[in-house]
Amino acid sequence: MTKAGSGITDDALGLVRRIKLGQLGSAVDLPFNLRVLIEAGIVRPMRPDKLLAVGGALRRWGASPAAGVTSNAIRRPDEVAVIDEAGSVTFKELDERSNSLARALREGGLGEGESLAVMCRNHRGFLDAIFAGAKLGATVLLMNTDFSAPQLEGVIEREEPRALIYDSEFSETFADSGKELTRFVAWVDDGDEPADPTIADAIGEHSDEAIDPPDSPGRFIVLTSGTTGTPKGAQRSSPDSLTPVATVLSKIPLRSEGTTMIAAPLFHSWGFLHFMFGLALGSTYVLRRRFKPETTLEAVAEHGADTLVVVPVMMQRILELDEEQRSAPDLSSLRVTAVSGSALPGELANRWMDAFGDNIYNLYGSTEVAWASIATPKDLRAAPGTAGRPPHGTVVKILDEDGKELPQGETGRIFVGNEMSFEGYTGGGGKDVVDGLLSSGDVGHFDEDGRLFIDGRDDEMIVSGGENVFPREVEDLLSDHESIDEAAVIGVDDEKYGQRLKAFVVTTGGKDLSEDDVKSYVKQNLARYKVPREVEFLSQLPRNPTGKVLKRELT
Repeated sequence: MTKAGSGITDDALGLVRRIKLGQLGSAVDLPFNLRVLIEAGIVRPMRPDKLLAVGGALRRWGASPAAGVTSNAIRRPDEVAVIDEAGSVTFKELDERSNSLARALREGGLGEGESLAVMCRNHRGFLDAIFAGAKLGATVLLMNTDFSAPQLEGVIEREEPRALIYDSEFSETFADSGKELTRFVAWVDDGDEPADPTIADAIGEHSDEAIDPPDSPGRFIVLTSGTTGTPKGAQRSSPDSLTPVATVLSKIPLRSEGTTMIAAPLFHSWGFLHFMFGLALGSTYVLRRRFKPETTLEAVAEHGADTLVVVPVMMQRILELDEEQRSAPDLSSLRVTAVSGSALPGELANRWMDAFGDNIYNLYGSTEVAWASIATPKDLRAAPGTAGRPPHGTVVKILDEDGKELPQGETGRIFVGNEMSFEGYTGGGGKDVVDGLLSSGDVGHFDEDGRLFIDGRDDEMIVSGGENVFPREVEDLLSDHESIDEAAVIGVDDEKYGQRLKAFVVTTGGKDLSEDDVKSYVKQNLARYKVPREVEFLSQLPRNPTGKVLKRELT
């Protein structure tokens, strides 16, 4: 039987309904998910022929990135999908490019379940690699662009990838690593002579026709930000439904078919999360290979981006620009500044909102737990420094050393449960688990209004004169000082107290500040045992590409 005027059979409509509902989550989550996804514009009316085609794509590919790029190519084939320094690419072109690259990788020996290593900065080649790997059912290994050669060798030895896609700037890094792999160069810098065939070569030499999906969906491995030794690989499957997207969108008001400037590295879990959101939303990505404060603001203004994805140190660098540089670009389009990756000091959040409006949404989580809580602008204004509240379907508990839940206001270990927790490290092992909840690796507490505060890393606590001290509290205080740009605090041995704190301080604009000034400021605001024994002034703090301070380099 055919529905009058539609040209679609009842059976076909039923099929689409079943596909769509399966992707929208369980019966328990469905009402919440539908409301959020309708508000975001992900679920909306669609032409019948496109509805059938999108339904077919979802059934074939599940919730993997392959489904996202294929569905967007059906719905909006000629709309711009990505804008980078090489120009723009449409959704249709992006889909077809990945078909060709997948064929080239398969021809080179990459099979379902095998590993594809990707070491690229933020540009179209990164997306090509992700989509091609997903279409083959491969395990995609996201390599940190700041890795040293020994770290890379360790990761390659442990993960045993079958293929490698990398930027030409890393040719020397890979000169002695992974020689036996199928290799393609994703981005060629001016003046470079690629050591291997390029993605452009592979795309030009292979058919762009659609390929058959694998028997099982692929996985993604995000490498933890280790500063010495071989970083651990945290493995995670593609989600079974759109529930994780709805969960985050219930707190961060991203909207469909917008424009997202992803300044955070795509290889990092925060940048990659927004890459996945962009697929569900049909967003246009604006990408630049390297972060520069001025060019980031200019790109937001030029392309009318409504979302900017950053880590806290990027916000700080933008605010360090002079007033003319900050105010010259028209940022009226910017609705959401999504921030995560490291601690967001309350003072930094307030300075940003004073300059650019109340648009900060701060996600607290980790590579392992995904997310735990999200702070909205209202949260950050009311309680500067808060990590916000757990979103829908997320459980966060504060436990003592015996695994017992602590009352409000008391500091303990943070344990998290949600649909996107990782599946363990690729080399074996994982985080502590209590009653199905995963340790975030941090300690914190809830305030009287149910807002979460992070007090520090559970392995950074020191005992000074019998008192437990967390460096994070002192760091936050120092960051609030008008003459201090940034600060880091570590524990050092002390003959009298067992351990004491040492502070590393970067002053604002070269302002004069003495060691006694810093100690006196802390003494006026915190307990005496929290006053640093030493203060060392630096021109800048050592950081990794995602902005985390490398405390192992501070002594």
